Amino acid sequence: MNRSLQSLAWLLVFAALAMLPQVLTVKYYLHLSILALIWVIMAQGQNLIQGYTGYVSIVGAGFMGIGAYSSTLIGMHFQWPIWATMAAAPLVTALFALATGYPSLRVKGHYFAIVTLAFNLIIVIVLVNYKELTNGETGISNIPKPWGGSRDAYFYLVLMLAAAMTALAALIARSRVGEILLAIRQNEDLVGSIGIAAWKYKLFAFVISAMYAGLAGALYAHFQSFINPEIFGVAQSLDAILAVILGGSGTIAGPVIGAFLVVFLPEMLRFADSFRLILYGLILVLATIFMPIGIVGVCKALIGRFSRKEAAS
Repeated sequence: MNRSLQSLAWLLVFAALAMLPQVLTVKYYLHLSILALIWVIMAQGQNLIQGYTGYVSIVGAGFMGIGAYSSTLIGMHFQWPIWATMAAAPLVTALFALATGYPSLRVKGHYFAIVTLAFNLIIVIVLVNYKELTNGETGISNIPKPWGGSRDAYFYLVLMLAAAMTALAALIARSRVGEILLAIRQNEDLVGSIGIAAWKYKLFAFVISAMYAGLAGALYAHFQSFINPEIFGVAQSLDAILAVILGGSGTIAGPVIGAFLVVFLPEMLRFADSFRLILYGLILVLATIFMPIGIVGVCKALIGRFSRKEAAS
């Protein structure tokens, strides 16, 4: 698919999403759509470190929590407007990512995943126990919403930000930086042997992914108007990883598809009642085993096969 067709496809997707507030009669589905768009931002950041660089980070939800609490607490204690606190959240998250990224990225493979898992656990433990600041497990409620809590207006805000963050991810992926990140995923030792400081690019991907998560956390906090540490645990980090894998790791469209799946699929399985989570887990396991290249990868393979048949005939 050439660039013009890709651009047209993205415009059609954006237009279809923009019509949701007018066509959805059940407002709960609009609520889920907003959550899915927030997860699109989260998954696009996860994809930069996981899909392009090849490092599986299990601290995404922890960074999301830092962004959510940063935006909330800055507004509470310094009376900043919502827009300023939302803008500050990714910057605060970036500082934490810089502090944790360099020691984490000194290890590779499963060891990196374990280290980032430990960081996520530490973040949750701090949020639970630093009650004077975070209110512990009780959480923080009555977080202000922009536009008086208008759900339709917030949908368009999140849609615009999700589109902007997706476009930024595409620019990074198609730049020289993106090419080096892909090279690191393929053969990090070879990248180092030709004089490229791989650790700088890995740290860049880690910090940018954290900033995406921080923005997603701030949007989540001001949408739900309530946060507590449980929301930002390891399970949510695994959801971000699964969103990338299911949609298509190392693609731009993949995290968009995967984000909507991890939000809507559990809701679609509510008919199973007590077996819902078991079915959800089973579907995810089977999809990961039989579709390791994700939905986008499968679609590309099918299109390529169809094109070859057409050319042969």
